[in-house]
Amino acid sequence: MSTPDIAGILDKSKELDQLRKDQEDVLVEINKMHKKLQATPEVVEKPGDSSLSKLKNLYAHAKELSENEVNVSNSLLVQLDALLPSGPQGQPRRRIEGEPKRKRMKSDSEIPRIPPALRNQLEACASLKGEQVAARVTPEDADKDEWFVVKVIHFDKDAREFEVLDEEPGDDEEGSGQRKYKLPMSAIIPFPKRNEPSPTLDFPTGRHVLAVYPGTTALYKATVVNGHRKVTILSI
Repeated sequence: MSTPDIAGILDKSKELDQLRKDQEDVLVEINKMHKKLQATPEVVEKPGDSSLSKLKNLYAHAKELSENEVNVSNSLLVQLDALLPSGPQGQPRRRIEGEPKRKRMKSDSEIPRIPPALRNQLEACASLKGEQVAARVTPEDADKDEWFVVKVIHFDKDAREFEVLDEEPGDDEEGSGQRKYKLPMSAIIPFPKRNEPSPTLDFPTGRHVLAVYPGTTALYKATVVNGHRKVTILSI
């Protein structure tokens, strides 16, 4: 193994460390924006406000850093594979009779790492088990969206998919029992938690929201015409 080879691996390791530090910094900024929007959601309605644009840029930057981390990790694996011997060199160590075979342990570079921002998002999704959420049960390319209030049964972190239950299916649906759906993360909107400081939010007039049909679990898209009534609705 030559000195230039070692130097190349060390350089890539430093680059990987810097990418992870950058991801932590971006995550801090994202959390700051989340707290700001939770505290003053009406700020996005003000002319010239760029809060949502900044948040989108932060998420785009986090995604770029995550992809760069994967590329650098793959590059390190290639460098290490090139340096490792393909077969035994010299006199192989003779195994003592009766000595158990040692299992090869995975190195840190072989264990897949999840970016901090994504890891926190997956944990938040997993914490929704047993909670009621709003769910779009139609495909993204459907002509018409259908939203229902459903209960989260399970969240698969590997597949990044929710399994939900419609506890009160409509009379016009096939079958009389409860219906289950498997949906992507993008199809789920959590309701405000009961222990949050303000589970009911004031939405300004003109805001597009999801509202519940009286006496059903069906949701429909609506526009706020009276922002002073305190009701639990979801912004879209």
